[in-house]
Amino acid sequence: MQIGDREIGPEHPPFIIAELSGNHNQQLDLALKMIDAAADAGADAIKLQTFTADSMTLDVSEPGFVIEEQDSLWAGRKLHDLYAQAATPYDWHQTLFERAKELGMEAFSSPFDEQAVDFLAGLNVPCFKIASFELTDLPLIKAAASKGKPLIMSTGMATLAEIEEAVTTAKAAGCEDIILLKCTSTYPAEPGNTNLRTIPNLRETFGVQVGLSDHTAGIGAAVAAVALGAQVIEKHFVLDRAAGGVDAAFSLEPAELRALVTETRRAWQALGAVRYGGTEAEEKARQYRRSIYVCRDIQPGEPFSPENLRIVRPAFGLAPKYWDGVQGKVAKCALSKGTPLSWDVIA
Repeated sequence: MQIGDREIGPEHPPFIIAELSGNHNQQLDLALKMIDAAADAGADAIKLQTFTADSMTLDVSEPGFVIEEQDSLWAGRKLHDLYAQAATPYDWHQTLFERAKELGMEAFSSPFDEQAVDFLAGLNVPCFKIASFELTDLPLIKAAASKGKPLIMSTGMATLAEIEEAVTTAKAAGCEDIILLKCTSTYPAEPGNTNLRTIPNLRETFGVQVGLSDHTAGIGAAVAAVALGAQVIEKHFVLDRAAGGVDAAFSLEPAELRALVTETRRAWQALGAVRYGGTEAEEKARQYRRSIYVCRDIQPGEPFSPENLRIVRPAFGLAPKYWDGVQGKVAKCALSKGTPLSWDVIA
């Protein structure tokens, strides 16, 4: 399939998405600098999140509307306050998208309600992204899928049945270009909870392109995901973790994003095909295999033995598999030390 000008599939390098999320800290100039840095690092796309605090939740402090998990990055925060801090203003979108396009990147967003879908469609985004927590919001998926654009969906904690419902809903609304991203809905995520072996199973089960939305630290999980067939990698991005940002703790800095682009491309290139017997590039190295050589001057008629033959590098003599067969045979002519053994010198 194609997202904007980029082909997505096994024959193409992984599509790297830098997720800005709310790490812009409500500063437009910072958001623009993040886009510049993502382009410089080699990212293929930037992604925003399109919502308002009121479209995400209610402004109340009742149970369930305040984050109670003490190990959460946002423990004690009201959902409404957190989403107000993380939101990207609607009137920034066109400016940010245009900057990305000027720098050769694709730019799109995750809508969190149907009004956001319509807004993004009006900006002619190349695709839509459904966040993992919204995978069960079938009306939202139907709305996004009906716009004639590719659909990327993070699976998060969704069951196989829930993923099937989401895919079926998208296809019923007319969307055939679907990418499913393996995702662990913890922030940050631990490698031990990432279960990358799900990626090829997603592809086989649903017959779609696959990838990883990665909340782990570093780039190791993403590189491994490419080795398992991921064609899309999404990572949260920040200019400086120490400067803060709602998702800064599990976001990549520019040098790390550059390393991600480089190493996932290397992993993709290294996949190659099933092949035995060496490549063209290895042909010159064949001479460094071992073969049978004369290791002591030999007179005509002298029998060959371990005293006057050795298996050594390089490989210009008889192959080592003939070692037993030449023992006791005699030399046709005088042979000096360092001569590769060949059939024409054996009587």
